[in-house]
Amino acid sequence: MSGHMILAIPEVAGLDAKSGLVRIPPELDVPLTERVRAIMDTAEFRRLARISQLGLVSLVYPAAIHTRFEHSLGVYRLALLLLKQLAYHSRFTQLVSAEEAELLIAAALLHDIGHWPFCHPIEEMHLPGVPTHERFAHRFVSETELAEVLRAYWRLDPQEIVDLLSGGVRVPSRRLLASILSGPIDIDKMDYLFRDSLHAGVPYGRNYDQQRLIGSFCLNAAGDGLAITDKGKTAAEMLIFARYVMFSEVYWHHGVRSATAMLQRAVYGVYQKLEWDRLLRLTEMEMIGQLQSAAADSPAEQLLQGLFGPKRRLYKRLAQISFLEMPDLYQRLAHRPYPWLVACADKLAELLSHHLRQPIQAYEILLDAPPVKKETPLMVDIWYRREGRFRPLSQASPVAQALAPEQFDDYVKRVRVFGHPRLLPLIAAPTLVQDLLAEAAQQVE
Repeated sequence: MSGHMILAIPEVAGLDAKSGLVRIPPELDVPLTERVRAIMDTAEFRRLARISQLGLVSLVYPAAIHTRFEHSLGVYRLALLLLKQLAYHSRFTQLVSAEEAELLIAAALLHDIGHWPFCHPIEEMHLPGVPTHERFAHRFVSETELAEVLRAYWRLDPQEIVDLLSGGVRVPSRRLLASILSGPIDIDKMDYLFRDSLHAGVPYGRNYDQQRLIGSFCLNAAGDGLAITDKGKTAAEMLIFARYVMFSEVYWHHGVRSATAMLQRAVYGVYQKLEWDRLLRLTEMEMIGQLQSAAADSPAEQLLQGLFGPKRRLYKRLAQISFLEMPDLYQRLAHRPYPWLVACADKLAELLSHHLRQPIQAYEILLDAPPVKKETPLMVDIWYRREGRFRPLSQASPVAQALAPEQFDDYVKRVRVFGHPRLLPLIAAPTLVQDLLAEAAQQVE
């Protein structure tokens, strides 16, 4: 297949158009065709305009209220730019047909369709009966108006979108497309790091050369994933570091994690009362209302009031355990199932009550720790043209080596104990909480 066929796809050609565009931050024009508008106008996609991308992060970074709708348009635009770049690579055009390129475009637009409000904090808990957002996407794509739009406007089988989004593909060309959406370095990460940084008002996620990185993309040796040429090595290193700093300073900021711990504990207290299939289809404000109704006259109500009530009231950090300072205790607490964390926090509340000689309720002490699943490492191969060979970025880059998968989570994420604000004056030193936490962990083993 000729690369001209990819360049002639209406959405790709629309990158150079002067009309039929919509603008998203920061001053980026996104081409809209009739079939793209047909997807955007469905109730399922419009729902994303009422789900914030970062959820609870806005309690710490007030301007981080951008939506999954905006992010989806950003990822869609990057898919077009990537196709425009790869249209000049014969290995890509020989492998990927124009129809498959259109499949990638639709999937990029719909890559977050299965997300619900506060999706990632709730997913981390692995509650019975709560699906992953990838599995939930199947219902939105296959059982709603979206399915009709994909068939009528795009001539696509909705199941093809589902398979691509879930990674359930075996054909090399489809594995390549899936890796573009979700892989070591993908268009989803490229957009959310940049966009989250922009709206949070911090520079960290934008400190990589996005244009240079896109211009360096090629296929790996197997032809089933992306690689970069040696010209993109520095841009890839900066993306890896940008991700590290965004986790450290934004996603795992102690205030953000306090809010996350409060939400998780509240949901854990009421999840058996909730109708999850219906709940996950709601917008953010609708879900908050349902959670508050379910939590009425329970300890969870106070937690939700502190997050979503008229006055913000986040729990305070009582102690922090890092891998660097207390590796043994950290490893005992990190990557534990959520029910174990609740049991450990409850035991800690009991021990603190005894030590301080005053009652402390279980819900007044929260334990936040790195979840069971670790982050995906950003490892990619580099094509060295002069040598005529690929080398792993991990071999060629000290940055990639320093932020290897076994180190990324441990150094960027910490175990933290949060407590009701009334408890802060009672805790003379964090070492007290740390010592009692070690005892609590031993007792609940």
